[in-house]
Amino acid sequence: MKITNDIRYVGVNDHKIDLFEGQYKVPNGMAYNSYVIMDEKVAVMDTVDRNFTHEWLDNLAGVLGNRKPDYLIVQHMEPDHSANIVNFLIAYPDAVVVSSDKALKMMLNFFGSDFSDRRIVVGDNDTLALGKHMLTFVTAPMVHWPEVIVTYDSADKVLFSADGFGKFGALDIDEDWDCEARRYYFGIVGKYGAQVQTLLKKASTLDIEIICPLHGPVLSENLGHYLSLYDTWSSYGTESEGIVIAYTSVYGNTKKAVELLAEKLKANGCPKVVVTDLARDDMAEAVEDAFRYGKIVLATTTYNADIFPFMREFINNLTERGFRNKTVGLIENGSWAPLAAKVMKRMLDGCKNLTFTDANVRITSALNDDSKAQIDAMAAELTKEYVAQNGNTANKNDMTALFKIGYGLYVVTSNDGKKDNGLIVNTVTQVTNTPNRIAVCINKQNYSHHIIKQTGVMNVNCLSVDAPFSVFQSFGFRSGRNVDKFDDIKVLRSDNGLVFLPQYINAFMSLKVERYVDLDTHGMFICSVTEARVISERETMTYTFYQENVKPKPKTEGKKGFVCKICGYVYEGEELPEDIICPLCKHGAADFEPIK
Repeated sequence: MKITNDIRYVGVNDHKIDLFEGQYKVPNGMAYNSYVIMDEKVAVMDTVDRNFTHEWLDNLAGVLGNRKPDYLIVQHMEPDHSANIVNFLIAYPDAVVVSSDKALKMMLNFFGSDFSDRRIVVGDNDTLALGKHMLTFVTAPMVHWPEVIVTYDSADKVLFSADGFGKFGALDIDEDWDCEARRYYFGIVGKYGAQVQTLLKKASTLDIEIICPLHGPVLSENLGHYLSLYDTWSSYGTESEGIVIAYTSVYGNTKKAVELLAEKLKANGCPKVVVTDLARDDMAEAVEDAFRYGKIVLATTTYNADIFPFMREFINNLTERGFRNKTVGLIENGSWAPLAAKVMKRMLDGCKNLTFTDANVRITSALNDDSKAQIDAMAAELTKEYVAQNGNTANKNDMTALFKIGYGLYVVTSNDGKKDNGLIVNTVTQVTNTPNRIAVCINKQNYSHHIIKQTGVMNVNCLSVDAPFSVFQSFGFRSGRNVDKFDDIKVLRSDNGLVFLPQYINAFMSLKVERYVDLDTHGMFICSVTEARVISERETMTYTFYQENVKPKPKTEGKKGFVCKICGYVYEGEELPEDIICPLCKHGAADFEPIK
């Protein structure tokens, strides 16, 4: 396979394997990827599994022709990638091993030699010149072994990403990348989200056009999609809206409760309900779904004064992978001393940022009127936001939405007649309650000010504490005149035809402008409320919470000047201009502070 003019694929497909790493089912096999960079010097990127020695060496010889490789770059020491290091060095005795110090120490364990007479040790930002191809090495410890490095080729703008961006499945099988990459990530890498985030930050400084992983296809199109998914996965965010119900059932009564709950959830507008029988379904897929969706219900029986073994195994899989940022409901069944809910909750004690439903379900042997009512209550609690998002089922006169207003952060949405727009504001205030009037201040330089002055309508979305920094980047650091801020977002609309956010809000209000007040740099819109919906009971994002928990810390090390308190932009200079406007968030001098 030709990847670029100088880079060739020499990997192999494995269709004999049934379990990857001895536990993950791989019905479509596996790919063990290896690459060759042809330049004045020739570099081979990693080897393959021991069962494919001759096939790989044949592939390599076919690409090399009469040339000999100068370097073998070892990015990762798992045997499915490193097993043929010795065979390679026997075949090419003049080649030099390039790897991290930790990898070379592992080679001593695996092969009885650290190749001290023919090696180059590399670390962060070390380089290797092949000719026109300059390779830069980036350490990636615990993604997902401690010795891992990834390699960037600046000539062809290729990132050799080791196990990052890999997936299950051989390359001669056509299948969806997201599903098998997600199962691969959460099964194998999932525990190390913080380390993946660190690697993504390093990679963000590189101009990448192609990603060459050690498993799965070479990625050369729509890289933003794959990078975005990795960012969501490694930050333990919600990828898809929906609810997972994971259960075990001995005699079928817990299963009946689960089936009834699933029906109720669907009837209440839940966009996706995934039901998995932990005794029969693939455990790795169940784990994948638990991390994919934002809500999960665990249903099991009390068993030997504990919980059913498959549920215990499932929860152990979640906790050891850093399960967090989810809403959890519990269903327990017990004929004489139900303990399952207590045990499950105790097992999840170490998980961060879990919200347990107020409504739980207790079944004593079989469903009765009480437990059915508890299922109704759980379904209503879990689907409250979906009911509120649906124009046919929402309470559109829920004025408790006004209680969500604080000194917080909001997304104000509008429409210029051609496309939807949105911006971040922090000045929304209820000024009267008879009648209800809301004041919204917007900087005149913002395109939204221009739109709302013309149209007289807007939606105010009250951001909740789960809103990630990407929301503020999207709506706060770009102008709606130049970009479509809702591109690739499945939008929801209120009765006034404007967009409201599908996630990360706890309420929204549709406003009609009744009066405009000119405040020099800003304009104040005094508005009546035409629609108000409460989406969830999550806490409102306050300005303080944003500063302390959401906004990345600015990179001010070694710099002198001033930093924007809103977005972290750094202005380097002895004096801050009085008329400065932050190029990112458009705030003025009052929101800058000296770098300490």
